[in-house]
Amino acid sequence: MIEITENFKANVLSALSVARENYSGSDAAFAKKYGINKAVYAELKQGITEKKLSVPKWLELGRALDVSPNERKWNMARTDVFDTIEEEVLFCKEFSKARMFVDECAIGKTYSARYLARTLKNCFYIDASQCKNQNEFIRALARCIGAEGGGTLYDTKETIKYMLKAMPKPLVIIDEAGDLKHEAFMVLKEFWNATDGCCGWYMLGAEGLRTKIQYGKNKSKKEGYRELFSRFSSKYGSVVPTGKEDKIAFYRKLIGDVLSVNISDTKMIGKIIRQCLATDSSDDETGLRRAESLLILNQQ
Repeated sequence: MIEITENFKANVLSALSVARENYSGSDAAFAKKYGINKAVYAELKQGITEKKLSVPKWLELGRALDVSPNERKWNMARTDVFDTIEEEVLFCKEFSKARMFVDECAIGKTYSARYLARTLKNCFYIDASQCKNQNEFIRALARCIGAEGGGTLYDTKETIKYMLKAMPKPLVIIDEAGDLKHEAFMVLKEFWNATDGCCGWYMLGAEGLRTKIQYGKNKSKKEGYRELFSRFSSKYGSVVPTGKEDKIAFYRKLIGDVLSVNISDTKMIGKIIRQCLATDSSDDETGLRRAESLLILNQQ
């Protein structure tokens, strides 16, 4: 069995306290959002942890709140990707608008989205790769905002709509949105319609998201894709350049920005960047996952 330390529990409780400050709902709804019994949550707030949660539950909370049980932590860097996503997310949140960001893999889209969801008030994150169909998506969104209950799917949808309209300036970030099935996209359109002017929405994905929407709009002509595209500002946001030299320069800066706040020996940065750019891809593909692996290898 995995062992967790009291220090890890304390860090989880600290992160949970910060998350509570960023949530406008009740304590009961907040506890439900993280799958904690409300009576247990009341004790956790008082610092009482002995036999209150199982080890798997502590680890689940740690993952959701970005608290590592190990010493190693990937520090946040203000990259061009992060700044772009932050600007768009803040716009959508402030003015209850919807946008899409579609770009290359491994540039920090997910990290940026999860960081913003943890640090902005009433900002919620969903990983669509874990809830691809309609029912899973509805349940995931309900759990995410603290609206999950034991009623019918219709009741759950209505509760989601009510809570999002009742909260001050909520925003829902949907990562890996290209994994959603058609019926889940139609439910998303339903939620957008019901919360128009009250809630911001932000979809993130790689090329699969663009391909799915474009195919739905232009070839299959399935119901709803053209309307959904319009609701999400009729534009795919991106930041990675298309030209070869510009793309290499972009990755060099991106990797350097991230390494600079995650490495003590700055002399290693140039070496790791060169290793990172020397890939087997014919499309100059690289990214932060490769950079992290190389950083670990070079620190052995």
